[in-house]
Amino acid sequence: MNKVYLIGNLTKDPELTETANGTAVCRFSIAVNRSFSSADGTRETDFFNITAWRNQAETVAKYTRKGNKVAVVGSIQLRSYEGTDGVKRQAVDIIANEVEFLTPKGSSGSDEGERESFTPKTKPKLEAFDDDNDSPF
Repeated sequence: MNKVYLIGNLTKDPELTETANGTAVCRFSIAVNRSFSSADGTRETDFFNITAWRNQAETVAKYTRKGNKVAVVGSIQLRSYEGTDGVKRQAVDIIANEVEFLTPKGSSGSDEGERESFTPKTKPKLEAFDDDNDSPF
């Protein structure tokens, strides 16, 4: 079984392109914080390259941007390529089967900067009930 679950923030705006036959493909990367701290107390971050296809690619490109938090369910894919220096290399990509947007609509998605202000609703004040025993029942 090849399945991966990731929750992280986009490191840059997603890039939407098309293949030669017109299939939409969206590439983006996310930063995922590790669940533990290193010996010196810092939390490390891993960066993952994600690829989404077809309608999902168009949706991701339309509704996300740098800093947005997303949940990705997908599979790991290894690919080999030759670098400009002629050396063979391997890369690890995540092929997205599902992408869920976790940043609220209209929010910046970044922990830094302004966030939408939230004003809690106050409970309505209840008026005193004048019980003079004139009720019909």
